[in-house]
Amino acid sequence: QVQLVESGGGLVQPGGSLTLSCAASRSIFSDYTMGWYRQAPGKQRDLVASINRYDTTIYAQSVKGRFTISRDNAKNMVFLQMSSLKPEDTAVYYCSSRAPYNIEPDYWGQGTQVTVSA
Repeated sequence: QVQLVESGGGLVQPGGSLTLSCAASRSIFSDYTMGWYRQAPGKQRDLVASINRYDTTIYAQSVKGRFTISRDNAKNMVFLQMSSLKPEDTAVYYCSSRAPYNIEPDYWGQGTQVTVSA
């Protein structure tokens, strides 16, 4: 089965930290660019961070310096370490997998809710 499964979401206080995990099928992990997107109610789904097969990373300006994306190629997993969380980070976070040189993700996870609130 080809799939992406996120975990680690939850409720966290402003200024707190949270780490999201995504387990991927090997067939859509090796050579693929992995990414994290998020979508808040009434807003479009936007890229948060991505990491390619060469460990090159891209971050949205809004999370740069606060979030870190990483991948464990042996385990076919991608992570998003989030710190200094703000209420505006509240959203459903989605793991994605994109084949090399494609523009948009080819696969999506089911999403995990992150709520930043006191």
